Amino acid sequence: MLEKSITLKPRKEQSLLRRHPWVFSGAIKRTEGNPVTGDLVEVRANKGRILGYGHFSSDTSIAIRMLSFEENFYEKTWWSNQLANAVAVRRSLGLFSRDNSICRLVHAEGDGLSGLIVDYYDRVAVLQTHSKGMHNSLDSIKSGLLSAMPEIACIYDKSAKVLRKSGDTEAVDGVIHGAIPDDWNPMERGRKFVIDLERGQKTGFFIDQRENRSLLQSMSKGKNVLNVFSYTGGFSVAAMQGGASKVASLDSSARALELAEEAVSLNQFETSEHECIEADALAYLKAGVGDYDIVVLDPPAFAKSASARHAAVQGYKRINQRTMETIKSGGLLFTFSCSQAVDDRLFAHTVISAAIQANRNVRILHRLHQPSDHPVSAFHPEGAYLKGLVLRID
Repeated sequence: MLEKSITLKPRKEQSLLRRHPWVFSGAIKRTEGNPVTGDLVEVRANKGRILGYGHFSSDTSIAIRMLSFEENFYEKTWWSNQLANAVAVRRSLGLFSRDNSICRLVHAEGDGLSGLIVDYYDRVAVLQTHSKGMHNSLDSIKSGLLSAMPEIACIYDKSAKVLRKSGDTEAVDGVIHGAIPDDWNPMERGRKFVIDLERGQKTGFFIDQRENRSLLQSMSKGKNVLNVFSYTGGFSVAAMQGGASKVASLDSSARALELAEEAVSLNQFETSEHECIEADALAYLKAGVGDYDIVVLDPPAFAKSASARHAAVQGYKRINQRTMETIKSGGLLFTFSCSQAVDDRLFAHTVISAAIQANRNVRILHRLHQPSDHPVSAFHPEGAYLKGLVLRID
């Protein structure tokens, strides 16, 4: 029995009995043992029944991120077992091969590790901890990862920016094990990318679009492709790999476009067939996209919370409507949302509303989601965040 425990209010244990991994601050009846942010706590129902164990946070709406729903918690073996299982799932999916050395190793709640993200880039594991408790567990995480995957040569902690949002100013990014190999060569389905661990967004790259990039690749031969919100050119490289005649990457970040251009060169494509456009996406779309056969809209999350949902929906509607109004007849639109607060149904309705306003005939060819290395726990449906549509516009 832990010295530090949390007792819930009556009937507030129901979500934990359904194995949902979050306890919100309003569900707490009392604390014992003076737990502070980052502590491992025992969680009890109102009448004293042990419900499990999790990391406590005193200053966020998610007060406890559950690790285990068992009455007994053997912390040392739990970490190694949980991480070994996560790695085994990726091996079973065939994600470590000659032409693919990029994947997500740990997807937070989807792997029973709420608050932890680990991405793999050719022997380099990049992790982000989204809670103080998870960051306090770095030694256990490091040991578990190296045991489960001995080929890992370097572990890079990139948690500082995330933790600062919750008031932790002490975390510093950097290598916590080994060093980046001299022959480091991250590859996704044969596509090579420049991964900026220090300054790049998230862990350096957006792995969750891997299979959707492959779909674009299969549809790009001989096409003119516009990749809006291109970041470092993931969809652009995929289109060029698929034999696109011309590809344009559009982003407001000059640094991102530099990395996109580097990726084009790294894959030995003709740089003359790739154009970088540093511009505001909405203004550019308003001017028209009639020169393109395929347009990709992959914006950052427009809604970080439910309170921002309405504004996000309007944003998605604007960019889709402007694209549909001017894309050539027979053109394809790959359109996405990574806003967790906007679900599949709402996103589809928003895009359909944009189609009505654009006065075009629109058919849905594909419904897209996050890949299998970003699994969704059956008990945590909020983990399904990425949704997309491939549309034909006539």
